[in-house]
Parts: sequence; C-alpha cells; structure tokens
Amino acid sequence: MSTRTPTARHRASRAPAQALAEVAIETARPDRKQAILLAAEKLFSQHGYHVVTIRQIAEEAGVPLALVGYYYGQKHELFHAIFEHWSHSIDARLAGLAAVNIDPDDPRTLQRIIEAFTAPVLALRASSEGEYYALLVARELYHATEEADRVLRAYFDPLAGAYIDALHVALPHATRSQAAWGYQFALGALLHHLNDSRIERLTRGENKRADPAVAPMLVNFIVGGLRAALPRPKTARPTQKKTTPRRQKT
Repeated sequence: MSTRTPTARHRASRAPAQALAEVAIETARPDRKQAILLAAEKLFSQHGYHVVTIRQIAEEAGVPLALVGYYYGQKHELFHAIFEHWSHSIDARLAGLAAVNIDPDDPRTLQRIIEAFTAPVLALRASSEGEYYALLVARELYHATEEADRVLRAYFDPLAGAYIDALHVALPHATRSQAAWGYQFALGALLHHLNDSRIERLTRGENKRADPAVAPMLVNFIVGGLRAALPRPKTARPTQKKTTPRRQKT
C-alpha cells in the first residue's frame, strides 16, 4: 500500500481547523490573557511605556509573542486595556466622593473630600494586585505623552472634574479655577508619594516608600495647603455706634 504526501491543498484545508483549535485552546486559558495584562502593567510601571517592547511583555508573561497581539492588538491598545481593566477603581473613587456630604459650613468637609481622593489609591498601592497599576498611574500620567493624554481624557478628566467641583463647593469663597489649581497641587503630592523612593535614603531607611501608615499625614498636608492657599476672607467686625453722653439739665 503506497503512502501519499499531503498536497498543498490538503495542508491548506487543515489550516483553518488547526487555527480554530488553537483559538479554542487559548479561549480556555484566560489566565494567559490576564498574565499579559499583568506583565504589561509591571514593565510599563518600572521602565515606561516607550521603553518596553511587546516581545519583553510576552517573555515576562511566558506566552508566545503572537498571543499578545491576538488578545490586545498593538501596544497602545494594550496600554489602554490596562486602564479599562482598572476603571472600576475610578468608579469607587467617584462613589466615595458622592458619599461625602459637601457642606461648606462643616469644617470636616474638606478633609473628607481629600480622604475620598487619596484613600482608594493608597490602598491599591499597598495591595499586591494593584501595586503595579498604582505605580503606572503615578509614572505615566505624570508625563504628557500621546498615549497618556488619551487615557487622561477618557478616564481621569471626568474624575478630576468631579473633585474640582466638590472643592469649589467646599471652598465657595474661591473661584472654580482656583479650586482646579488646588486639585492639581493635591494630585502632585499624591503622585509623588506613590512613586517616590528617595525618602528611604533621606531617612537612612527609617521611612518606607509609599507607606500607607502616613495616609493621615498626607491628608492633613493637602488639607492644610488648600486652606492656606485659599483662605476664607476675614469678616469685618460690626462697628459699634458711638453714643454721646446726654447733657444733664441744670
């Protein structure tokens, strides 16, 4: 009995079936898709978006190079997918803000707004699953790259607008543009705390980077800075009418 070598037509007919089988295998392994996302978070946060290559991400995730493109497309689409994956953390920050009773006459209002602004991010930074994402936010969104600007506009600008509005209500004597400056200064302090490691060297190892235990100190620093930068106008004391003594009749 003679054996036949498969013709090109036979090989081509098997190719679609083989491709479908490979897709089915990958669909049954969502852990590899998650591994790519986690690898991208880690490498982008450590080295920066423009330095990291797709090949490095595939190696870090332990997957074939083509699989990165299969799941996420091009590198900028993978970058965007990271923030889409974590969009629930922005929803949580907005929900925390919505829970604050913004009463400008209550001296605790400003502190509550800043706690809602900082606490979820510090919790992410301190968690094993959110550490690299928090670092990525602190690193990449600080730089005005095209990719970061797209993410800022889509995810973080609405969040910023909500907090600026809240600060404006809590500080009614300030203009909204002044409240926006205050928000940016608060954001700068938060991002620096997330990303800074120099504090360990400056304190000879006594302080640890991104220590969540100093969250109250960070909140007090931001609140104090806002109150100092945007002080309430001093109200003039009511003047007392001068009374002239009546002349006694003689």
